[in-house]
Amino acid sequence: MARKTLDEFKKFIARGNVIDLAVGIVIGSAFTAIVQSLVKDIVNPLLGVVTGNLDFSNYFVALNGQVFETLTKAREAGAPVIAWGSFITAIINFMIITWAVFLLIKAVNKIEDFVEGENDDEKPIKPKPPTVEQLLTEIRDEIRK
Repeated sequence: MARKTLDEFKKFIARGNVIDLAVGIVIGSAFTAIVQSLVKDIVNPLLGVVTGNLDFSNYFVALNGQVFETLTKAREAGAPVIAWGSFITAIINFMIITWAVFLLIKAVNKIEDFVEGENDDEKPIKPKPPTVEQLLTEIRDEIRK
């Protein structure tokens, strides 16, 4: 069992997919940093203006009943907290990342469609399949012969 798994792993590495995966992870990490900055430095301040300086990142509930000024102070004190503001920020990050990936994939698909359109001249044009009426007419004509 372990030998078979090791052999499969060797084949997986030999295919080169590991390098593609590593590149994807590095780019994903850089992209995540950009999105986090976008949320922290642009989206949250804009939400703050719209919602009256509401900053989600500092909304939390201390489960031990103590009151803390900030989430950082609560965590430094070792208090158990539900950091629901951080969770909302993570949801905003996720939505922005998925939107950006969607737009990227959409752009790539348009480019692929455009490139395929340029190659259409090289491909033979397939004739339209005959309609049912045309087929029946041909059958009738053959029977009459």
